[in-house]
Amino acid sequence: MTIGNDTVRGRARGPSPLPAAAGRVWRTLGAAFVLLVFVPPLLLLVSGSLTEPGLPPPPTPQLVPEPVSTTGYQQAVELGGLLRASLNSVLVAVVAVPLSVLVASLAGFALTRIAPRATGVVVAASLVALMVPATALLVPRFAIFRALGLTDTLVPLIAPALLGTSPLYVLVYHLAFRALPADLYDACLVADLSPLRTWWRVALPLVRPVTAGLTALTFVLTWSNFLDPLVYVYDRDLFTLPLALRSLSVLDPTNFPVFLAGAVLATVPALAVFVLAQRRFLHHDDPTGRD
Repeated sequence: MTIGNDTVRGRARGPSPLPAAAGRVWRTLGAAFVLLVFVPPLLLLVSGSLTEPGLPPPPTPQLVPEPVSTTGYQQAVELGGLLRASLNSVLVAVVAVPLSVLVASLAGFALTRIAPRATGVVVAASLVALMVPATALLVPRFAIFRALGLTDTLVPLIAPALLGTSPLYVLVYHLAFRALPADLYDACLVADLSPLRTWWRVALPLVRPVTAGLTALTFVLTWSNFLDPLVYVYDRDLFTLPLALRSLSVLDPTNFPVFLAGAVLATVPALAVFVLAQRRFLHHDDPTGRD
């Protein structure tokens, strides 16, 4: 009788809400910390870009400048050639980002379908590749592209996408595909689906949050890439946005609003991509996107 009462009381009480409440508190604190770290600099960036060019910098930061002016944006586009540079950056991103995600996802899927011993070797090699500094590869990469006659073009900026951009992307996709049920892959074999069709029609749609997160990350890294264009691109008509912004940074200090306006224009696309992607990679507890 006592056991029955305890069981009933246990069912009535249910699981303790304390862990869930603690999780919500920590998430709220984390979000507040992120806001405190990132939002004030963005507000000051926008505020500075709306300051009238030609005036001395204010002694203290102003959230609302007086007077408010958009002249800095007009001069940034005219003096820095930001319009053409933005088009070049868009062209590189439109080609490199989808290509990088597709190659990385296909390579990650292949790792889940080969023998475990071979998978271990490839994963170990990928981890070793991640330890190599990117700057250590600049000289050999430059020599290769110069020998192929591809310097002073946008090709060297897109070429890394043919390798999935980074071994990290391949490993992330490998972990996501490996988390899918093994019965799912067995069912695809029974349905006589080829590995390529299994990847495209079954596995890839189930890891959409991973794809959204890596797409946003790849876009930001591609959009803000400064070192590669600096090394490979010399023609001003082929400058990407980071290189064009560098030309604005040498202006007189009284024209700091022009540089800040260019920085705002360069930041907006990256923020927009993260806003579009956040619904996928924030609203799922399962990293593979299964609710």
